[in-house]
Amino acid sequence: MKKNKKKRKTIIFSITTFLLLVMVYVSLQLERRVNFLENGVKSITSVLSSAVMIPFKAFNSEKNVDQSESYTIQKNINKSLENEIEELKDTLSLNKTFTEYECINATVLTRNKNYWLNTIIIDKGLDNNIGMDMAVITKNGLIGKIVKVYKNSSEVKLITADDINYKVSVLLSTESGDYYGVLSGYSKNSKLLKIKGIDKDSNIKAGDKATTSGIGGIFPKGVYIGEVEKIKEDKYDLSKVVYIKINQDFNNIHYVTVLKDRK
Repeated sequence: MKKNKKKRKTIIFSITTFLLLVMVYVSLQLERRVNFLENGVKSITSVLSSAVMIPFKAFNSEKNVDQSESYTIQKNINKSLENEIEELKDTLSLNKTFTEYECINATVLTRNKNYWLNTIIIDKGLDNNIGMDMAVITKNGLIGKIVKVYKNSSEVKLITADDINYKVSVLLSTESGDYYGVLSGYSKNSKLLKIKGIDKDSNIKAGDKATTSGIGGIFPKGVYIGEVEKIKEDKYDLSKVVYIKINQDFNNIHYVTVLKDRK
């Protein structure tokens, strides 16, 4: 009898242990499935969320790029305006420098892009007493002369023009004396003016000043042109060729002054 009871207890314990193990196993499997489903849902949600956010991210990125470009453009515009204002101030100050002339201030209207360094059109003409061959200057010195005059505008031929007949009498001031020559060309590559006809024995050095001589009566005397950059002998070894560095940026001319003789 006692043996049967003991055997029965053993069987009950074994069954109970087995059932507990089965329950633990089933519980673990269910937990894994739930975690799997949760992870799946989370993954799908994450993908959908990312997909939905793509256009917004692209929009924000494009918006940031647009703002950056707008800022850069506005900054460049402001800088350009500042430069033009300074140029205008310098132009107006010339009125106090050339007191022996009537200074007629003008604005550049147009330029021919095919002949950029040849001519410019200004907004002053016959109605403003502009005449042929009047000198045209900026704060940096001589830039050209009037070659055509209309009612309300004029054409200026620049000293950088590609024209072998365009001559300007030049005075070179040095420590050893003054020397005369003729401006006869401009190099687009070196951006230097060429002065010919200089005495072979002249003692000219880099840094010497070049101004208009006043000879010929077309250009007034003493208008600044530039500084000597280098000196060479001409091909016949009879005279010197002097190359002048100009301060004016001929790609950026907005305001000019026309010098009219008061006589």
